[in-house]
Amino acid sequence: MSNPSPIEDIPQKQRDRLAFIEQQAWFCGAVSRRDVVSRFDIQTAAATRDLSLYRELAPENLSLDHRDKVYRPNEGFNPIFTYSVSRITTWLSQGFGDEEHLRWSTGIPCTVSESLAQPKIGILAAVCRAIRQQRAIEITYESLTRCSTRVIAPFGLHSDGRRWHARAYDRESAEFRDFVITRVGSVQDAGPAREAECADEDDHWSRRVVLELVPHPELVRKEPVLCDYPFNKDGVMFVKVRAAVAGYALRQWGVDCSHDHSGSAREYQLWLRNREALHGVPNLVLAPGYTL
Repeated sequence: MSNPSPIEDIPQKQRDRLAFIEQQAWFCGAVSRRDVVSRFDIQTAAATRDLSLYRELAPENLSLDHRDKVYRPNEGFNPIFTYSVSRITTWLSQGFGDEEHLRWSTGIPCTVSESLAQPKIGILAAVCRAIRQQRAIEITYESLTRCSTRVIAPFGLHSDGRRWHARAYDRESAEFRDFVITRVGSVQDAGPAREAECADEDDHWSRRVVLELVPHPELVRKEPVLCDYPFNKDGVMFVKVRAAVAGYALRQWGVDCSHDHSGSAREYQLWLRNREALHGVPNLVLAPGYTL
């Protein structure tokens, strides 16, 4: 048998099928030719070749169960692809690949609390095009105080766990700001973005801050929280974020940012140990318990 090709030399479509084979076996306990045929709408012979190639790439991972004609993971299963937990949980809840929840289910009941604030898909597409093509756009925007028409030059997106925002230069205020995409009513092209409106000119977007998070000092038992998060051996978690989104992140994660950890440990299981890292960071009104 010839040596199998390195994964990076395999065509992308076949890599997708190999990743499906691996995930299906690893997380669902079995994978068959029928699974691959049904998922990718390919011929049985092609599915057989994919399964054979996977076994060449990882000969110790799968064994054929002749009773059911399925491949099952061996005890020493070692994945050949790298997965993030977020991608796997998305696969479990929505299916494999783009829009594949419409075609393939893992068979594992999985419920996700969806965001209630969903942007209009056409508005989101227009903002994304502007970012990708480095264009300014004229938008109608509903802020908490008024409805306005303004020209912005967006260059990035971020989510606070509840809403999606566009980070953009705002020509009206001559500042870099966040715009909630659900509050954008219309979008019109406004020409090329100017050099001074790009991401490199936004200090808060370019700057990274390192947050030192620890279990809340007022917790009666810290062991459960130590299990929840990837703390180091000293019980500290170092998280690097853009300064522009630090306030949003601290609110989303439920971090007590008070100087004396006076926030309720029932509500906040994490405490920010290095408040000084927030010096000059915008949107600190969002950070729970933060005061100057």
